[in-house]
Amino acid sequence: MEERNQQELKRGLKNRHVQLISLGGAIGTGLFLGSGKTIQLAGPSILLAYLITGIICFFIMRALGELLLSNLKYGSFLDFIKEYFGDKHAFFFGWTYWFCWICVAMTDLTATGVYVRHWAPNIPHWIPPLITLVLLICLNLTAVQIFGELEFWFALIKVIAILSLIGFGIFMLITHFKIHDNVASVSNLWEHGGLFPRGFKGFLLSFQLVTFSFAGIEVVGLISGETKDPRKVIPKAINNIPFRIILFYILALLVIITVYPWNNINTTQSPFVEIFSDFGIVMAASIINFVVLTAAASSCNSAIYSTSRMTYSLAEEGIASKRHTQLNKKQVPCYSIFFSSAIICVVILLNYSIPSHVFEIISSISTICFLYIWTMLVWAHTRYRKRVGQQTNSEFKMPFFPISNYLVYLFMAFVLMIMFFIPDTRIALFFTPLWFIGVAIAYWWKIKKHSH
Repeated sequence: MEERNQQELKRGLKNRHVQLISLGGAIGTGLFLGSGKTIQLAGPSILLAYLITGIICFFIMRALGELLLSNLKYGSFLDFIKEYFGDKHAFFFGWTYWFCWICVAMTDLTATGVYVRHWAPNIPHWIPPLITLVLLICLNLTAVQIFGELEFWFALIKVIAILSLIGFGIFMLITHFKIHDNVASVSNLWEHGGLFPRGFKGFLLSFQLVTFSFAGIEVVGLISGETKDPRKVIPKAINNIPFRIILFYILALLVIITVYPWNNINTTQSPFVEIFSDFGIVMAASIINFVVLTAAASSCNSAIYSTSRMTYSLAEEGIASKRHTQLNKKQVPCYSIFFSSAIICVVILLNYSIPSHVFEIISSISTICFLYIWTMLVWAHTRYRKRVGQQTNSEFKMPFFPISNYLVYLFMAFVLMIMFFIPDTRIALFFTPLWFIGVAIAYWWKIKKHSH
């Protein structure tokens, strides 16, 4: 038994680690970099899009939380996917979730190139991603407590920065701060074409990037196996999500589009940085740029963590090579970290060859895969509730079941349909099925190999 324990992941994540990791999962590149494009698509109505998507994500997380707490022997959500759907679906789910985080890491590394060019516009786009990836690999090879501490401080920087932005924005609004022809005013919400300046179509088209902004919010379900006192910590992390959505998404974006006309926001850089740059506050712009750079690094750090733990779980279930269960002296899956990082390196080549299209293509593919993951999580919850019926004594029940579950399904289908009408995301719709075909071939090969 002692030898077995030495080969298990260590429960080294404390309550404050989980709270900030879950917060970091909800604040990433989609908000800091992608929000510029969503604002251009929808104008002020983007606030409504974030509110609707946030409610759906809260339902997803409540379903996930009830499942995790129904059996504390679950090391991650892969365990209950296997229980409720079987080996085949667990294989598809596990590797697709791994691929989701590979895509997230790629978009985050791409974002680091955009942010660094704020200070060094002539630096090749692929160099910052390479340096960032090497540093994060080294950090992930250390003990999980160090990962937790790193994410804690990364997330804390994001929180302080957004709160400072909101506070400074309120000051701008009160003083009617003016630079060039722009005056900070609440009237900016409706004076440039109304609340729906691009029409209802623009509002609908924004949902793809808004949904991508929340990618990673479910990471709590992956760290449960390394969490101390999960019955107390996980509900607290999930129930805080509505507050985070209102504060860190809606209020932050509200400040941006009231202090600065939405139609003047650039889609090629972070609107958070652009505002301070255009208002002539150079030092503040550099500080915010550093913050969004750390946000991208934080999200990529979570991606490396998530992909390595997912391949570890897959190996534990016999779905991946047993080499992925190899732990180093710090009890972290070193082989899995190297394997996932090697695949992530592909983005460095993409940034070298097609730097202007990498973010849109990969974020679209990632969104489609996350829609599949979230649907499967809620579907597993539906099966769980049907199995236990009224006998469940859970203290963390999914609110409004089963209506909330069906709302999630409808939303997932809606976003998928919207992506068909956007040229940049339509490409991803045709490419993503190739991934599932590849997984199907891999599963067939695995079955054939084990049958001999």
